[in-house]
Amino acid sequence: MKINHLTSAEENLMRLLWKLGSFYLKDIMEQHPEPKPHQNTVSTYLKILTEKGYLSTVKEGRIFRYQTIVPVEEYRKFLLIQLSDHFFSSSGKEIISFMIHEQLISADDLRDFNIDIDPVLKKEPEFQYANEILNPKKDKKKNKDKKKKKKKEKE
Repeated sequence: MKINHLTSAEENLMRLLWKLGSFYLKDIMEQHPEPKPHQNTVSTYLKILTEKGYLSTVKEGRIFRYQTIVPVEEYRKFLLIQLSDHFFSSSGKEIISFMIHEQLISADDLRDFNIDIDPVLKKEPEFQYANEILNPKKDKKKNKDKKKKKKKEKE
């Protein structure tokens, strides 16, 4: 299944549609948070999302019932792969390194997945700066020891 990019407005609407699963236009209008868009605007987006392959339609009399086709998990996977390819050279290691450096993930988070981060930090040069974030007390102690050695050497 080929997944197409969504604009931010389409993505915001899809978040609601994924929660609804199967719905009519009136369901969207009832569930949409304030400020509610005009019904014609929502209809236009539904048509676009159907053309992009995110929704299917079934005509029931004079109205359409919509159904999401692309699961939210598939879209998340698509976005993560795109992000990985475009900004991290398709490297999961680079993504994790970035997340550690930007403090988006902690050592405790990694340990929750039974990942022992200490050997990785010692072995991989890309993760050296992560030691500072994940083990700040150890690094501060090492820095104090280095300063003491330098003072002794000067004397």
